[in-house]
Amino acid sequence: MKTRTVGEVMTSEVVCASRQTLLDDVVRLLDRHRIRALPVVDHDDKVVGVVSGADLAHGFVATTAGELMTTPAITIHPEQRVSDAARLMERQDVDRLPVVDEEDRLIGIATRRDLLRVFLRTDEEIRQQVVEEVMVSALGLPPGAVAVSVRDGMVMLEGRLHHRSDVPLAVRSTWRLEGVVGVVSRLGFDIDDCRPAQPAAHRVVLNRTPERRMSRPDEP
Repeated sequence: MKTRTVGEVMTSEVVCASRQTLLDDVVRLLDRHRIRALPVVDHDDKVVGVVSGADLAHGFVATTAGELMTTPAITIHPEQRVSDAARLMERQDVDRLPVVDEEDRLIGIATRRDLLRVFLRTDEEIRQQVVEEVMVSALGLPPGAVAVSVRDGMVMLEGRLHHRSDVPLAVRSTWRLEGVVGVVSRLGFDIDDCRPAQPAAHRVVLNRTPERRMSRPDEP
């Protein structure tokens, strides 16, 4: 399955505000476009913060977006994977991410709804892909060698692999699949191929020459 990027699913037309935008205008923008938050940009279109409905509820003395905004803004780049954006949203408890270029200029917005179009995969579809593409194709294991279970996008891996180095490979490869939101590894291994080889022990034998005792003239 092709890995989708944020740039492929983002919305290019973005409703935004400037630092000087009055809060009354912010409220009207949120209501008119039925959104919960909007990015705040400077004169170069660089994202400097975000104003949300929650910010407005606590902004008793603020009068402009610049005074009320949450900063720094949590942003993402268009070349990043959709799965990375989903995990960032989950970790930061936000439902939209401003998408910025290499100079932090606003170029789009990625919302949970945008990401859900990619993540509409069943747990069984994800499980089959882990087995076929990771365990069988990448690691060369027979089907069923590792028990793979998936619940709400969370993948559980249980079993034993031949080499220790295969364990992080299995976890990383599973993380990269679309729809995977987490990986729990209960994988063991038979051979530790990551431990540095120990130098062979050498037995040192000292070849000592026996002492020669000098005889006195009066001794036989």
